[in-house]
Amino acid sequence: MIRTDGFVSAQATYESGSLITKPIVFEGERLVTNYATSAAGSVRVGVQDLSGAPLRGFRISECPEMYGDEIEQVVSWNDGSDVSTLAGKPVRLRFVMKDADLYSIRFR
Repeated sequence: MIRTDGFVSAQATYESGSLITKPIVFEGERLVTNYATSAAGSVRVGVQDLSGAPLRGFRISECPEMYGDEIEQVVSWNDGSDVSTLAGKPVRLRFVMKDADLYSIRFR
């Protein structure tokens, strides 16, 4: 059986890796991720403006580490998981990963 959305992934080694999306404009209130990490691995997400500056409330440092094997994990930051204030505006997502595979992202 093939994992949901599991045909391809962005992969990071134990030493760490990052991925920054092209500018995206989205609709929705939550960012949902599909990822898998090792026991020592993790995924964190930050939101940036078009120049690459982290957005307050959505910085990497404000995102608790996510670990495990999740098909529909809602990303949260210290102030919660609601990203609706950013909807309709161009942003970039920055993923910082350690020994992890990121399979897909979506907004709902």
